[in-house]
Amino acid sequence: MAKSILLIGLGRFGYHMATKMKEMKDQILGIDIKEEMVDQCLPYVTNAQIADATNENVIRSLGVRNFDVCIVTIADNFQASLEVTSLLKDCGAKFVVSRAAGEVHAKFLLRNGADEVIYPEKDMAIHGAVKYSVDHVFDFFELTPQYSIYETSVPNNWIGKNIVELQVRTKYHINILAIRKGEQVDPMVSPVYKFTGEESIFILGNNRDIRPFL
Repeated sequence: MAKSILLIGLGRFGYHMATKMKEMKDQILGIDIKEEMVDQCLPYVTNAQIADATNENVIRSLGVRNFDVCIVTIADNFQASLEVTSLLKDCGAKFVVSRAAGEVHAKFLLRNGADEVIYPEKDMAIHGAVKYSVDHVFDFFELTPQYSIYETSVPNNWIGKNIVELQVRTKYHINILAIRKGEQVDPMVSPVYKFTGEESIFILGNNRDIRPFL
């Protein structure tokens, strides 16, 4: 279901959010203090304004209570991101998501009213560290600090065997969510599917169980 989004800050991060949200049919009001930033996002937002979101009158004029989510992507101006986050909450915003540039910034944002904090540099660093430190890990997604999903190659000793024979859950304490062959992903893996070694597998489990498996 499409949502109404207030997107404050139309730099690179805000731009990419807007393009994806347009694909998802969301209704987006984009705000930025710089005209050139607003102009580049015009094809991807429903409406846009050139305005200083640290101005309380500007925030009050937007009717922030009417948006499902308010997103603050300003990260290069510590003070401005805190002010906008606080103003949004003071004016009755239902849910505020703010982008942080660091750990300290994230803590202050949460104290100033953010319901959730995005820390993309940290997330991408963790993702890259996991993905590139093990040769046979193709992708990685952290669900919680304890549980993750990995896309990995099939172990050599699995080839020619099926999930039932391998007793995957009992021996490894992981779940196989899907298999990929080329561009095709099959999320309905039969317990009697025999691995060929040509596929990759998506596994879900507790990190303490997945690490020794990898």
